[in-house]
Amino acid sequence: MALRTRVFAALLKLSEKGIEDVVDLPAHRAKRAKLQRTLGGRFVFGRADASAVVEEITVGNGSRALLNRPPDAIAPLPCVINFHGGGWVQGNPEQSQWMASRIAVRNRAVVISPTYALAPEQPFPAGVEDCRATLEWVVSHADELGIDPQRIAVMGDSGGGNLAAVLALLARDAGGPELRAQVLIYPGTEMYDRWPSEDRHADAPVLTSRNMRAFARLYMGDRYGDEDFRASPIRAASHAGLPKTFILTAELDPLLDNGARYRDALVADGVPVRYVEYDGAIHGFMSLPGVVPVAKRALDDIVDFLALTL
Repeated sequence: MALRTRVFAALLKLSEKGIEDVVDLPAHRAKRAKLQRTLGGRFVFGRADASAVVEEITVGNGSRALLNRPPDAIAPLPCVINFHGGGWVQGNPEQSQWMASRIAVRNRAVVISPTYALAPEQPFPAGVEDCRATLEWVVSHADELGIDPQRIAVMGDSGGGNLAAVLALLARDAGGPELRAQVLIYPGTEMYDRWPSEDRHADAPVLTSRNMRAFARLYMGDRYGDEDFRASPIRAASHAGLPKTFILTAELDPLLDNGARYRDALVADGVPVRYVEYDGAIHGFMSLPGVVPVAKRALDDIVDFLALTL
């Protein structure tokens, strides 16, 4: 069995175990992170673009972040703030470094991928507040970072897509910072309602219906059941005034309808939306370019969208 196949099989084994059954979450997170760093993991999760200039910085509420910038960059540059996935319970900036580094190089942009508070140790809305603090910190440190504060986009996958969508709503409601774009990769947009794609793909690879529900309960904690748009961005009273949006979904994903219905909500309120459903793709495919080839086409689509909007 090829090394990358063994690593992917190990990842599936980790994801198939119900997250609510994990006794030691810190150890579980550490095991996933160690898997990413193995030789096979670098094949499965993708290698970073070696030409990107990478540094580790501290942002917002003291969150660690990876900053990618293109080589020989001349400031000010546009900026993309990228929030990692993991069901608000796990994950790290390194898991999307292959994508962040390439966007930095190809879009001539600064890409900042921060950590944020993870549940259940720090349940909702701690992660939201960390992400908002990161955005505000980036804007206030624009000169130091060499970015144009008028050319900022937010991006995220899965739980990170949820946070990016929420952040766009919060920025709109606060009257700024004004965002140029949001890229939502198979986002979670509804915390409680069960839609048809969840039943069709209840036992899909990487994300099952059971784990979806467990992530929601762990994230919301004592506030499970709250109908708060900061948890379910589709429940916002209005989506008018949001930035240009690119929503990417996967055909074989229980979260498919979360993305499709969010597209419908935004379009109904006059938001320009590009929407692509990737045939044959599974949840998490953008973190798995070594085993899901369509991830590279989706990256091309993101680069093209950002080139037009940033």
